[in-house]
Amino acid sequence: MVKEELYITVPSVFRCPISLDVMKSPVSLCTGVTYDRSSIQHWLESGHDTCPATMQVLPSKDFVPNLTLHRLINLWVQSSTLRPGSDSPRLLLATSPVISEVQAKLLMEKIESESCVDSLTKVAEFVSCSEENGRSIVRFGDSIEIIASVLRRKCVEIKALEMAVRILDLILSENGVKERLNKLILESSQENDFLSSIVLILQNGSLNPKTEAIRVLDSIALDSESKRRIAESQNLIYVLVHLLKSNDNEPLNDAVVSFLTNVSITRSIKSQLIQNGAVEILSSSLTEKSLKMLAVLCTCPEGRSAISSDPKCAAGIVERLLKVSKTATEDAVLVLWSVCCLRKDEKVKEEVVKGNGVTKILVVMQREGEGNVRIMCRDLVKALRAGCKDWSLGSYETRTTHIRPC
Repeated sequence: MVKEELYITVPSVFRCPISLDVMKSPVSLCTGVTYDRSSIQHWLESGHDTCPATMQVLPSKDFVPNLTLHRLINLWVQSSTLRPGSDSPRLLLATSPVISEVQAKLLMEKIESESCVDSLTKVAEFVSCSEENGRSIVRFGDSIEIIASVLRRKCVEIKALEMAVRILDLILSENGVKERLNKLILESSQENDFLSSIVLILQNGSLNPKTEAIRVLDSIALDSESKRRIAESQNLIYVLVHLLKSNDNEPLNDAVVSFLTNVSITRSIKSQLIQNGAVEILSSSLTEKSLKMLAVLCTCPEGRSAISSDPKCAAGIVERLLKVSKTATEDAVLVLWSVCCLRKDEKVKEEVVKGNGVTKILVVMQREGEGNVRIMCRDLVKALRAGCKDWSLGSYETRTTHIRPC
């Protein structure tokens, strides 16, 4: 005969906040929070002088038995075990997280030790359970500094680096985290160690940690100086362009393109991207993010030259012109204007005309009110009229002055 097992959900008030087990000997601190005696004794004997749940400094480390709760737990256990036809039931902690908040805070302290993979993994699981868990970690003392310190160490396991990046990625949206991380990394003498760890993840890490690492990088690129320093260090441009070239994971590629667009603020950074083949890669997959990055690259002569030299680029942009959002349409028009009107590349003009570009540009122009995009469309139609004999367009002077090429 098969014996049926009985599972019972434990009321949350019966669980110790530290161990998450049903309390055998509940005792209360002066803060009013109740713990299992063995758990709180271990906490206090480890040198702590705070309440684990509230992190309040304890004026007294004395605790008193919570007899009422003890009696309620005993009654609950007896009623559970004496049900007809059941043996001793298994207690099911169905709604509890992998670890408690108190345990997460204890693990944060352990992360500062050399061997920290297990602690980081458990904290990452805790933070991923809910936004409130992430906020509790951010509120915990020097949590950002502790996690970032893992990325500044040398000879650390790749798994530890991945878990540290995952935790940071999960808490980036919390108030002040990006600014603290920016100041911590870029205003210290260990900037290169941090960026070296990020590059190591990008080269040897798993897929998701690579995406998370790029988002963390993007989050600390808050101003022109930080963008320049990040982009020009640790051969990062080469590594990221190689990532674009070697994988077809959409979330990862989107993160890479967004980051590169964000940090492409100087001609030297743009030139590095172009020299490493960014235009050819972007042209092969013209997403809206790709169009945004091409619009950035076309503001320098090297970018316009690379776009003109790629036979797929202009044709692909014309094909996408009426199929993307308003912002992406503006980016596409800017790229076409740059190569047809600034660079005056005749081959590109022919490709645009062949792709029914004049008609599409006119449609865009009709949809636009007075503004830079409309002016660029008028310039384009004028520049393309020689390649489309059916159009008889009068001459006019361009009023496009908003673009200042490098």
